[in-house]
Amino acid sequence: MSFTTAIKKEITQKKYAVCCSKAFLAAVLSLNGVVKTTSFIVEITTSNPATARFIFLLLKKLYSLKAHLRIQKKFVLKKNYIYILTFDGKDVLYDLGFLHKDKNLNLLILKNACCLSKKCCKKAYLAGSFVASGSINDPNNGSYHLEIASLYYENAKILQSMMNDFFNLNSKIIERKKGFVVYLKIGEKIGDFLNIIGAHPSLLKFEDIRILKDMRNSVNRIVNCETANLNKVIKASLRQVENIQFIDKKIGINKLPLKLKEVATARLLYPDLNLRELGFMLKEKLSKSTVSYRLKKIEEFAAKLKQGD
Repeated sequence: MSFTTAIKKEITQKKYAVCCSKAFLAAVLSLNGVVKTTSFIVEITTSNPATARFIFLLLKKLYSLKAHLRIQKKFVLKKNYIYILTFDGKDVLYDLGFLHKDKNLNLLILKNACCLSKKCCKKAYLAGSFVASGSINDPNNGSYHLEIASLYYENAKILQSMMNDFFNLNSKIIERKKGFVVYLKIGEKIGDFLNIIGAHPSLLKFEDIRILKDMRNSVNRIVNCETANLNKVIKASLRQVENIQFIDKKIGINKLPLKLKEVATARLLYPDLNLRELGFMLKEKLSKSTVSYRLKKIEEFAAKLKQGD
């Protein structure tokens, strides 16, 4: 079972109040409903059996409607099934605000504010939207990505406004060939969304994986940083040793000023130490900056000798 399927199954196993059930159903109709404008027959298609069953039970609970269910094999690869719910939706469309007294049908913009007047209903609307056309990457694989697709920009804008204005999710909209997509790419915001729609078991799994990945990334960053620093120390040390050995071969270390001679001798004895550690090995303990300054003087001295050649 994919991560998306698991979330949708969780959502459709929840119990919703009547007002929230209507908000949930309104989202499904907006994003996944097809209406015959002459007869007001509604058709909802899904590849998730749990979703089909939940919508079937919602219609029965809210409107005492018995939807007709058809099961078909997908044409592509013919491996999975699709579930098609068909029902007389005139009363449902009136009640949810999609159909008005003048029989003007509008599935693009939800006109009936009463089914979204409460915060709990807004959460149910987002849950219904995800069930209708949402998907999420498995957090184990690659980057974090959650999206809800819509054929129409108006629906996408409603979702984005709801997600951002009421729940501060910072969602974005992108246009694709088959419509528009509202998406989240920040792991923390995706976790917030899962909490909002009530997918708590999946939220716990998502957060466990996210924390583990963040910890691994932090460890990798630290290791990479330490490795880079170590390489830097080794390269600098090798260069310093080569310069000191050149001076020793050319004129002898004893020709160096006493302060530089002490540092040069210590560097030859301890080529693997960093500057701070090297300073502690001297008779008169020196700071990192002082050791660095004296080593630079030694390198300048070696450079002048090389120019003299």
